[in-house]
Amino acid sequence: MAKVKKAPRPKAQTPKGFRDYFGAEVTERAEMLRSIAEVYHRYGFDALESSGVETVEALGKFLPDVDRPNEGVFAWQDEDDQWMALRYDLTAPLARVYAQHRNDLPLPYRRYAMGPVWRNEKPGPGRYRQFYQCDADTVGAGSVAADAEICAMLSDALETVGIPRGDYLIRVNNRKVLNGVLEVAGLLDRADPATHENERGVVLRAIDKLDRLGIEGVRALLGEGRQDESGDYTDGAGLSRSQQSVIMRFVEANQRVEKRLYDLGALEDPHEGDLGRNLQNAAMARDKDWIQLIGAGRTENEIRNFATLLYLEEIVEDSSVGLEGVRELRQIASLLEAQGYHADRIFIDPSVVRGLGYYTGPVYEAELTFEIFDEKGRKRQFGSVAGGGRYDDLVKRFTGQEVPATGVSIGVDRLLAALREKGRIQSQAKGPVVVTVMDKARMADYQAMVAELRNAGIRAEVYLGNPKNFGNQLKYADKRESPVAVIEGGDEKEKGVIQIKDLILGAKLAADASLEEWKDHPSQYEVPRDQLVVKVRELLDLHK
Repeated sequence: MAKVKKAPRPKAQTPKGFRDYFGAEVTERAEMLRSIAEVYHRYGFDALESSGVETVEALGKFLPDVDRPNEGVFAWQDEDDQWMALRYDLTAPLARVYAQHRNDLPLPYRRYAMGPVWRNEKPGPGRYRQFYQCDADTVGAGSVAADAEICAMLSDALETVGIPRGDYLIRVNNRKVLNGVLEVAGLLDRADPATHENERGVVLRAIDKLDRLGIEGVRALLGEGRQDESGDYTDGAGLSRSQQSVIMRFVEANQRVEKRLYDLGALEDPHEGDLGRNLQNAAMARDKDWIQLIGAGRTENEIRNFATLLYLEEIVEDSSVGLEGVRELRQIASLLEAQGYHADRIFIDPSVVRGLGYYTGPVYEAELTFEIFDEKGRKRQFGSVAGGGRYDDLVKRFTGQEVPATGVSIGVDRLLAALREKGRIQSQAKGPVVVTVMDKARMADYQAMVAELRNAGIRAEVYLGNPKNFGNQLKYADKRESPVAVIEGGDEKEKGVIQIKDLILGAKLAADASLEEWKDHPSQYEVPRDQLVVKVRELLDLHK
């Protein structure tokens, strides 16, 4: 008789592109999300927890047109042959929720949402298929005051979780300005939007790669195309020289504004004198508007803000949609300044090109400006941790009617990594106080001790393993990173005392017995039984 093969045991390994999170990491994330939620709540936003699963039809805008719609998402067919998918982000579910419940929701509807999202993409270092997002959106408000409010709220959230002022910048741009640039370049006919659609797509993708390709790489893609280092060739948009010139004026906006201000004398020495006064003293007739509008008594960042708006206005002066975009940016800057959010925190930056094919108005991105060391020991800036913008077409997919909306998404894992880099949080678990078991018959006594500690707000547990080997109990406490162990044997019980062992000090002394600051502190105390809570709290406070 043939021997029956045993089924192979499953491999105990995390699926590719996913990871497990333990104690301290989970606690840190929960605490950070709680802090952000408090900011959002203070601004009048309500919490929403939507389903982690949506129909592919509801997520359709985000998916490529393929036969099996699981490229980019994790999708399957249910018992009714309907395609379902794990949510790709928190914005598409919001559009579905609002369209479904709009008759019961206030208008505007302000909500925040936090939770995991899933993307069926190729994983890489630090890039996982499941990650957390933290979103806040306003649906039903067409005024750019809603965009300004999102930027202010994002600024408050970053500072609340521990990113100090000066370590971040929120940069703001507007898709309408780029539409104006495309219109001036002859690539956008609003009467026939399908015209030049392919060229516009190439231009948008090229601008979106500015950080990676640089100015010359973008310029090449606006023309015939470019060959990368691997030899792969990417076709360009094939624009004429005059069309390329218009687009490049936008792409190089920051550099050209900087040069103009330098030529005017505004940036001669930002540390001496009054920049605004220097600028006003510049005797250049062609820049009269710049000199007058920038004015005196402004900071360097404020001058750049005003100058950038004037420069963008010059580029799109023949486009009504472009000028509307500049006016919206100017209004956002004015609204923020009135609330005390100046250009040292939130400023106008044409280089923000995130998702330009998706957003319809203002776009914004929060960038952390402090330096870190990468895996090769090189200095680099930490980079973006949040972004968003106005997307007025998303709800329309469900209702047929345009519903304005704007919002922001914070990358939770990146923000946590930034806080660790700044030393604002540390991945060190705060273990419970462990009450050891010297006599199994007296388990009720030990449980009573734990109850006292818990009722006093102290995290505590009784050792529930095999109590025969006391050394193993202390090893367990060490593995739990417990600060204190409580010991009560038969002798202590008779005398009405307990032993309190300071495990943190014990570990320090074991690592370095010459620690002067601790030489007068014993690592174990005998105290009356009724002093359990008092002594444990004293030791916990000592090591805070």
